Amino acid sequence: MSDTDLGAYARLKDRFSRIAAISEAAAMLHWDASAMMPPGGGEARGEQLAVLAGVSHGMLVAPEMGADLAAAMAEGPWDEANLTLMRRAYLRATALPASLVEASARANSACEKVWREARAASDFATLRPWLEDVVSLQRETAAALSAATGLAPYDALMDGYQPGIGAADVEPVFTAYEAFLRDALPRAEEIQARRPAPIQPQGPFPVEVQRALGRRLSERVGLDYEHARLDESLHPFCGGTPSDVRITTRYTPDSFEQAMLGILHETGHALYERGLPATYARQPVGEAAGMAVHESQSLLIEMQASRSDPFLAWLGPELQAAFGGEPAAYAPENLARLWRRVGRGFIRTEADELTYPAHVILRFRLERALIAGELAVADLPGAWAEGMRALLGITPPDDARGCLQDIHWHDGAFGYFPSYTLGAMAAAQLMAAARAALPGLDDSLRQGDFGPLVGWLRASVHGQGSRLGFQDLMVAATGRPLDPSAFMEHLRGRYLTE
Repeated sequence: MSDTDLGAYARLKDRFSRIAAISEAAAMLHWDASAMMPPGGGEARGEQLAVLAGVSHGMLVAPEMGADLAAAMAEGPWDEANLTLMRRAYLRATALPASLVEASARANSACEKVWREARAASDFATLRPWLEDVVSLQRETAAALSAATGLAPYDALMDGYQPGIGAADVEPVFTAYEAFLRDALPRAEEIQARRPAPIQPQGPFPVEVQRALGRRLSERVGLDYEHARLDESLHPFCGGTPSDVRITTRYTPDSFEQAMLGILHETGHALYERGLPATYARQPVGEAAGMAVHESQSLLIEMQASRSDPFLAWLGPELQAAFGGEPAAYAPENLARLWRRVGRGFIRTEADELTYPAHVILRFRLERALIAGELAVADLPGAWAEGMRALLGITPPDDARGCLQDIHWHDGAFGYFPSYTLGAMAAAQLMAAARAALPGLDDSLRQGDFGPLVGWLRASVHGQGSRLGFQDLMVAATGRPLDPSAFMEHLRGRYLTE
């Protein structure tokens, strides 16, 4: 290996480190916009983010970047994977002119700001022209990426969220799940109807108590607040950087369920970020392996572990001590009936894990049609209502509970939604592998101890960064590629067993 080759790779690592630092700054500005920024700051914030996107893009497509990528060589599997990911990033970046990158950032920021007001007023008409701008720019982006990568336009967008996964991979999985749900949902509803009705804990539940308890729970799971914050936002999320991770939730004094489970969900994301390999910080190989993997980590903590019978046995007394009231409401079997209750609802983020994939399937089909030009933005509310009727047999009463409920499209995130259900399926498969590797896992959860589970995830998932692709990571951690049958088996055991 020549000195020139070694120098080229060293220069690339330095440049990608600087690009990552810019992305970290943008991530903090995004967090601030959702959690702290006053309403009047939106226009300036949009310009700030657009400029940072343009600077980052310019660094990535600089002529010397191409020359160094052509000359660079790396030793060892981690550096070889890093170099491969650098070349992938360069290919995608050079496909997009800087003007398109900045225009998209501005349009996304502007649309998100309007969306917040439109959602509150259930006013799709006001939002429509802003969303049309976003969709138009996303179609242009998809076409440019398609030309460079050889992928179909929508697949090129998907590949930006979960590399290596396209619509052809997702369609048969979703079709099979739709058939499964058609029989499983009414059966689950029948079984549920024969069981005692759950006791609803009686509020009010003071927000300050919820906030303190939520922090304690996330710490119990393993989040270190020397490197984390918990705040409030309209749409719960995890952001920030691996060494300064930010999670948010939303509170209501009438119920603690949404806030507590939201915190546990976002803690799963945060633990993944905190567990990424520090040796490769700010390098492509040191980043998360994709959004489906990220969602698997949040859903494994929230759905697989935190709603399990062993953990509920520990959690019930903690909730009762915090909020008071009738102890029977906090009994583990009652919490199970409350938090594992099946229902046909309109809101994705409030859906149970049996019906949740139907919400994702709907969005997958609609966004794919939007990008293909087969569905006009003006027709989105009607198509949404029709899709909900077909999948769950219900019709949203307004657009706030229909096509306005999610932030993703209004922030330009097309191709993201399939990651949610792929992540749920991966979470079930990973949890089964963790139980096989850790025979005492349920005993640990019964003590409120997530240490063994998080330790296994650190070694099997978090610490792997992006060294492995999605399917290779699943093989390394579980012994086989993604297998939806693990998720369906989990659902049968939890919802379809008398």
